[in-house]
Amino acid sequence: MVKIKPLIVKIPENTKVTLEKNSAKVEGSKGTLLLGLPSDINVAVQNGEIVISRTGNEKKIKALHGLIRSLFINMFVGVNEGFKKTLELSGVGFRAQVEGDQLVLSVGFSHPVKFAAPEGISFAVSENKITVSGIDKQLVGQIAHTIRSSRPAEPYKGKGIKYEGERIRRKAGKAKAMATGAK
Repeated sequence: MVKIKPLIVKIPENTKVTLEKNSAKVEGSKGTLLLGLPSDINVAVQNGEIVISRTGNEKKIKALHGLIRSLFINMFVGVNEGFKKTLELSGVGFRAQVEGDQLVLSVGFSHPVKFAAPEGISFAVSENKITVSGIDKQLVGQIAHTIRSSRPAEPYKGKGIKYEGERIRRKAGKAKAMATGAK
């Protein structure tokens, strides 16, 4: 049988970890996050480190072992530094503005598109960039994806919403019109 090695994650300074029966609570300078723990994974706090071990050697339990370790690391980064995603608007007349805790987009529809910020998420707009920030990595990514999917960048002119640094694969227009120079 293969030896099951526990995974160790160091707890950063100014971070408090509280373990209960089926959950873990991480508190830091930016806020508090909760994590539900599966029954096949054992978590313990020892000497300023979190020791994560598993009860078996099945494929599902191995996957959970690594997942829980990654989730703890993301929680530590989130409660101390936070996460952010930046989106870019491109198109004539496309605008974004923050009204209270809502993001209001004018992206070529007959009506403005509004997104309410869930608890722990904040929006910021400067020029043609929208910044979604918060302490929960999964929630920040989900909200950014929802905003982007309201008007994704199209491949012909590149108008729409895209992630910062994302390359939009461009397509040529109609081949016949390009070749003959027709109007």
